[in-house]
Amino acid sequence: MDLTQEDISEIRRLLEASHYAELTIETGRQRLILRRGPDGSWTQESQTLSHPHFVGPLNVEAATVTPGSAARGATTEDGLVNVFPPLPGTFYRAPKPGAPPFVEVGATVEADTVIGIIETMKLMNPARAGVAGTVVEIGAANGELMEEGQVLMRVRPRAGGRP
Repeated sequence: MDLTQEDISEIRRLLEASHYAELTIETGRQRLILRRGPDGSWTQESQTLSHPHFVGPLNVEAATVTPGSAARGATTEDGLVNVFPPLPGTFYRAPKPGAPPFVEVGATVEADTVIGIIETMKLMNPARAGVAGTVVEIGAANGELMEEGQVLMRVRPRAGGRP
């Protein structure tokens, strides 16, 4: 799959509304790096790979997104862990309309438990808990547009529950 200029324009439009400073996207034949400059404008680096390059299974955690990545899963003063979206986009609590949500308040989760889906540019990205414990609060409504720093859920970690 190659990114079209229309795709790149849509990505830049989504990033304009966020606080992210950098995004790297790599497909089988193309690498795109967008960086926000000091003046707020975006620079774009694009590279066409000479041959298909297998990067392994889809791993949203490997996406380079700054500066919010460092705050992901930070423990708060009350001992809870805030879970943030992996990317900006629309949050869905269930795999499809009418289906039960991935998790509810009181659910026990592991670090790799899918807690929802973030739709970005018509791509569905899994949102994972990132910590083992119990969901104590769901901070995002189904269909809500999420940005960096917005809390999806709060989890009370169990002993040794950090990945």
